[in-house]
Amino acid sequence: MSLLHVIVFLFIGFLVFTIDKKQENFPVPVALLLVGFGLSFFTFFSDIRPTHELIHDWFLPAVLFTAAYQFDTAWLKKNAGVIVLISTVGLLAAVFLLGSSIYLLSFASLSFAGALVVATILMPSDSVSVIAIQQESERDKKVEEIVEGESLASDGMSTVVFTTVSAMFLMDQSFQIGTFLMDFIVKAGGGLVIGAIFGFLFSRVLHLIRHHQYQVMLSIILAYGSFYLAESLHMAGLLATISAGLFLSRAMERSRHEEDYRSYLNGFWEVVEPAILSILFLLIGTEFLGFFHWEHSWAVALTFLLMLLCRFVIVWAASSILPRYRKQLKFSEKLLVTFSGIKGSVSVALLLSLATSAETDAADAVLSLTFGVIFLSILIQSLLIHPISKRIADSD
Repeated sequence: MSLLHVIVFLFIGFLVFTIDKKQENFPVPVALLLVGFGLSFFTFFSDIRPTHELIHDWFLPAVLFTAAYQFDTAWLKKNAGVIVLISTVGLLAAVFLLGSSIYLLSFASLSFAGALVVATILMPSDSVSVIAIQQESERDKKVEEIVEGESLASDGMSTVVFTTVSAMFLMDQSFQIGTFLMDFIVKAGGGLVIGAIFGFLFSRVLHLIRHHQYQVMLSIILAYGSFYLAESLHMAGLLATISAGLFLSRAMERSRHEEDYRSYLNGFWEVVEPAILSILFLLIGTEFLGFFHWEHSWAVALTFLLMLLCRFVIVWAASSILPRYRKQLKFSEKLLVTFSGIKGSVSVALLLSLATSAETDAADAVLSLTFGVIFLSILIQSLLIHPISKRIADSD
């Protein structure tokens, strides 16, 4: 991808986000996706090949760090039970539930490990879904709090699960639950600890600096430094970035200069985030024909429905287990939490990681199936969030 491609993508993103500001309920992800799909028919865009490193190592730390430091940690404390349950035990249960369903239905003749890879790629929720919830369900803070926290946690946790499951798939190994759980605990725990240490140390330094431009520079070091240190130690880099961002958020909440800190950080990161999201969704659109095989259309549609069903089952189970949410979270709100789990940047990063690691027929089927579901998720779920949230607001 050349610099000219980036400039064109940024200009398109500027136009789409400008329309979004002028027109209420404008589906930004859908618009960018469809524009990207249209661009794929032009020769100038046909040679674009986004890499796993570009998205996973450069784009995702910025997007997730922005979401983490802007996250109200009081919400995390308030909803810690349901957020942790959905993003850990719930995530693992959803992977096995969806993976087993895909395997038993013999989609594209996948092995069990291959089916689990598909399920893992389809687990993380994109940060755009959180933005949509904030915009469309302002009268239901409970749903917003749960979705924002769960999406942050599931993004990091999914990468840990994917690393182990994809290794088994690529090396044609049988699935071993003991190895899987040990890797999950070590890598996830290591990433969280590294991020927490970085966040704690940098939050102390932050109060010693009075120049706001240097505070912004420090935040960049925090976002990427925690990520690369964790990755170099074979831990979960994205979880480290998220953990560091949450510690920074907590430190700013305790400071009497919180508004000043946040305004200067937002001045930088709130420009970076839409720029990256514009490029990401346009890239997803341009790459659709390169990954998707039309003979998998029926399997994509069925997998998409199974994915939503599995997510709803996990959300329902988690809210039923915890007494506080058993009555507080209505059926329509559980449905909104389910549909807000839009697939996007993290799922594409995992998919590209697999694409660069394998060139077998089995891997080809996994890529086609998952890319089709990601595309369908962005289209359908982005369009359904507003009607569902509006119905909830009208019923209150």
